[in-house]
Amino acid sequence: MAGTVPGDAPFFWRVTLLAPEHAIAPAMSQNKLKTYLEKRDFRKTPEPDGSKAKSSDRPVFVIQKHAASSLHYDFRLEIDGVLVSWAVPKGPSMDPGDKRLAVRTEDHPLDYKDFEGVIPEDEYGGGTVMVWDGGPYRNLMSDKDEPLSMEESLAKGHVEVWLEGEKLTGGWALIHAKLGGERKTGCWPRSAMTRLTPAATR
Repeated sequence: MAGTVPGDAPFFWRVTLLAPEHAIAPAMSQNKLKTYLEKRDFRKTPEPDGSKAKSSDRPVFVIQKHAASSLHYDFRLEIDGVLVSWAVPKGPSMDPGDKRLAVRTEDHPLDYKDFEGVIPEDEYGGGTVMVWDGGPYRNLMSDKDEPLSMEESLAKGHVEVWLEGEKLTGGWALIHAKLGGERKTGCWPRSAMTRLTPAATR
């Protein structure tokens, strides 16, 4: 795991069917992984197919550095049996004044949190994937006067989490960015990712 906290420009966030001979992900998360499974040929890509996915004792996050057609960072949160994912072109910032684009992508299987490897260039997301940081997290919205679960926060377009990683420790928020885009299929496609000030996490 190498690298330093990415530079301070703004950023946002953005997952195919298994071949019959492959095991499939647990039924609870299968529908959520439909897009992920349909986009991948597991006879070619080393990515996990979700058949060995297991929930953690505490929900986890992972940030993966992804040298695809363009270098970006994938931010993933374990929510309801899958890794809800965003692509963050510039990576997370340590400066609370920064607002970084985070584009919502397809949900990934839980075992993707440990994935490192090279996706073939002719496959979806082709390029090198490295784990940049990870660890447990907690839902800060559950401590509010009107507490929200992670699922409710996602639907509302306002997520606040406390990350406990090796590189990142503290509060970060993902808030729907009003860019004139439309809300699609129950999720906000674009968000602004910002670090929370200490006062905001109390």
